[in-house]
Amino acid sequence: MRWRRYGEHAALLDCDSLTQMSAAHATIVAARPDGVAELVPGARSLLVVAHPGSSALDDVRALIGKADLTRPPSGTPREITIEVHYDGEDLALVAETAGLSEREVVDLHSGASYTVAFTGFAPGFGYLTGLPEPLRQPRLASPRTRVPAGSVAIAGEFTSVYPSSTPGGWRLLGHTRTTLFDQHAEPPALLAPGDRVRFRSG
Repeated sequence: MRWRRYGEHAALLDCDSLTQMSAAHATIVAARPDGVAELVPGARSLLVVAHPGSSALDDVRALIGKADLTRPPSGTPREITIEVHYDGEDLALVAETAGLSEREVVDLHSGASYTVAFTGFAPGFGYLTGLPEPLRQPRLASPRTRVPAGSVAIAGEFTSVYPSSTPGGWRLLGHTRTTLFDQHAEPPALLAPGDRVRFRSG
């Protein structure tokens, strides 16, 4: 892991893996150091933003230096279940690529337990880890210009739900009516890093 100052009141942790980033993020969240204004996790990085005049960056660096970053600290994560209707445009393609039946794809996807590693791309879009190995497939060669809101999709090692209608190249397995982002809600986004998510076929 590499620690770099990022402007006057922030630091960027370049992590060796997604697991290390998730462990660092969870460690900081669990310790709640004074003066930390914001944490912005990414696939292999973690941005730590401090309130001006605080010792938060030094405190976080010392905390991370002593932590076991091979796994997140123990705790009780929030559990979220999302109902999915598995009727996605790419369900047959995913099944064919994986050498499975469509029913087996649905059973694998809905039978796994996922963790929100980080969010980004669009407000409320969570990158969920825990996708079963047989379902790990690349993005589409040609992205769609419009993916409907609520689309449940996979790409690489991740699965997610499109919170709004946007362009996208992930493979679509189905859709949900669950609202992933509501600017009038508190908090606006349903998913946050560290949350555990299960998909239920309905």
